[in-house]
Amino acid sequence: MLNALLTRAKAGEKIAMLTCYDATFAKLMTLAGVDVLLVGDSLGMVIQGADSTLLVNMQDMLYHTRIVAKGAPQAVIMSDMPAGSYEYDLAQALANAQALIQAGAHIVKIEGGGHMVDTARYLVEQGVPVCAHLGFTPQSVEKLGGYKIQGKTEQAASAMLADAQAMANAGVSLVLFEMVPAALATHITQNISVPTIGIGAGAGCSGQVLVLQDLLGIYTGPAEKTPQAYKAPRFIQNFLGQSGDIQQAIVTYVQAVKSGEFPEEKHSY
Repeated sequence: MLNALLTRAKAGEKIAMLTCYDATFAKLMTLAGVDVLLVGDSLGMVIQGADSTLLVNMQDMLYHTRIVAKGAPQAVIMSDMPAGSYEYDLAQALANAQALIQAGAHIVKIEGGGHMVDTARYLVEQGVPVCAHLGFTPQSVEKLGGYKIQGKTEQAASAMLADAQAMANAGVSLVLFEMVPAALATHITQNISVPTIGIGAGAGCSGQVLVLQDLLGIYTGPAEKTPQAYKAPRFIQNFLGQSGDIQQAIVTYVQAVKSGEFPEEKHSY
């Protein structure tokens, strides 16, 4: 399934990806035509009520991967490797990645650039498909000083291009860009050998991903904060508000990604 999707993407078909955390939505998304269900560590925020992804652990990811796979046995499933599960030891990274694959994932996602290339290469060599996550990486939110656009300077843009090329050369299947200037994400997409996924990275990527709760317009920030204190990122669009029906909202999102109508310029940096 993953190889067929990558072949279509390389032929020019846009990839529509959404986060998914349970069997009910997994089934609904598959029926709506979503290409990839991302079991994201974003569950720490939208499911567990935290203000970051940092407390999500392997047990959380394995549980949610299993139930998403149960709901959509024919879907392509990507699972995030949570913070602390892959960064420090190759053997541990492989064991955790293989556990996610055994739970039902077809590909795992790791965050970080140059310093994670060897990890990505090792996982690929051991038969684990990998998606590299570049740009704003939520697991490094403290190091990055908050939720900030990445790749704005010439030096940072050159480094991101080099990281993306290194990851592609290491054998990753996809590269995901988060909160990256649209022109940069488009340039990198045109200059690497694997498809790209964007979130706040413009329409020039090979596909798009959104967090389900953002697509439905129901996420208003961490549990301990008031909704009034939450400012949604510009790359979010409330598709439920347009349709009034959850399944139709997801169908509309898929159609908008496939046609290139989403994201618009106003969703990009």
